[in-house]
Amino acid sequence: MTEKPGQKAQQEGGRTAAGLDFPRPLTTVDVVIFTIQADALHVLLVQRGQGNSEPFPGAWALPGGFVDVAKDRDLEACAARKLKEKTGVASPYLEQLGSWGSAARDPRGWSATHAYYALMPASVAERALAADAQWFQILGERVKVKLAFDHDEILAAAVQRLRNKVEYTSLPAYLMPEEFTLPELQRTYEIVLGRPLEKSAFRTRMLSADLIEPVAKMRKGPNRPAQLYRLKAAKTPVYFTRTFNPPE
Repeated sequence: MTEKPGQKAQQEGGRTAAGLDFPRPLTTVDVVIFTIQADALHVLLVQRGQGNSEPFPGAWALPGGFVDVAKDRDLEACAARKLKEKTGVASPYLEQLGSWGSAARDPRGWSATHAYYALMPASVAERALAADAQWFQILGERVKVKLAFDHDEILAAAVQRLRNKVEYTSLPAYLMPEEFTLPELQRTYEIVLGRPLEKSAFRTRMLSADLIEPVAKMRKGPNRPAQLYRLKAAKTPVYFTRTFNPPE
C-alpha cells in the first residue's frame, strides 16, 4: 500500500490528520477557577500524576486537558467539560482568557493551550473537588507553590483580567451565594480588588444597576437585621459607566 503524506506521522503519534503533510501541535484547554474562601480569593489546582511519562510529575497545575474532537464542539465546550470533571458542577460564569503556545512549554512537543477563567460561589466550591484537587489562596497574582508548564503566567493573567473587569462590571456577583446582603457583596468586591470601597457610593451603584433584587426576608445578626438580595437572572454581567475610584 502506498503511504499517503502524513500517514506515518498519524500512525506513530496521532498528531497529523489524514491528508495533511504537517504535524499538529498538542492542543489543550486550561481553566482558572476562582472562589472566595476565608475572606480571600482562591484558585483551584490539581496535582499531576507521578508516572514516569508524565511531564512535571507531582506538580500542581491548573485543571485542564486535551481537546476531545468527538466530545467538544468548540473550545468553550471543552473548558466547561474540564471544569465539570474537576468540580462536579457548572460555573455561573466562564470567559475565555487567551492562548499560550510554544515549542518549549510542554516537553512532549509543540503545544498550544486556550485558557478560560471561571467564577464559583464558596457554597458550591466547598463540595466541588476531585480527589486530586485543592483550593489555594491567591497571594498577589500567584500561589505559594510553583505551577507546572507556564501556568504561573496564565494564573497571573487571569487575576489581572478579573481585577480589571471588577472595576467596571458586576463579576463579583457570580462569586456570591444565592442570597446575600449588600455588605457581603461589597466585601467580595474589596477582596478581589484588594482595597476598601466607600459604602454609600457602592450601595448606590449596586441598587441603580438593575443587577440585584431584594428577597422577602432579612438576615438576622448581632446588629439590626439586614435586607437580603439575590442576583437577577442575567446571562452576561452588568457594565458600569465608570470605574470604582480608589480612596483618596
